[in-house]
Amino acid sequence: MRKHGLLLALMTTAGLATACGPGPGAAPCPAIAQATAVSVTVPASYAPQVAALHLKACQDGTCREDNVELRPGSASIDQGCTDGVCSATASPDGTKLATLFLDTLTESPMTATAAGTGPDGAALPVHTLEFRPRGEYPFGEHCGRFITASLVLDAEGLHQSG
Repeated sequence: MRKHGLLLALMTTAGLATACGPGPGAAPCPAIAQATAVSVTVPASYAPQVAALHLKACQDGTCREDNVELRPGSASIDQGCTDGVCSATASPDGTKLATLFLDTLTESPMTATAAGTGPDGAALPVHTLEFRPRGEYPFGEHCGRFITASLVLDAEGLHQSG
């Protein structure tokens, strides 16, 4: 599930250049920037029970909340490589994805709350999680640190992915 947070960072901010350059023998940095957001994946097993979702995230004394759009999730299907060119396609996997954009995102502790409604309009249980966003170097240390706040909402509650 942690891949969804990285995928979110890649998709939402493509086109913004990084200021770093590769060292000797290092691959160049991709021209992307980090999305400051909390991402939530609702697994296929729980997705039919969630029709609407409201997220609240608080970090460093600042809170942000909103009704978030639930988008269909997908899995990448490898289509192999021919003559050094590789391809993949996206296939719906029954998950739902939501994103709450923030002004800033750090590795300091965060509290996230998810509330929603089912298809019949009935309120779903409210779930709150205290966690610490994760910092990683997915493209190497020369390209900078990416911080992700990726969560999973299922029948048992709200969990940090990965």
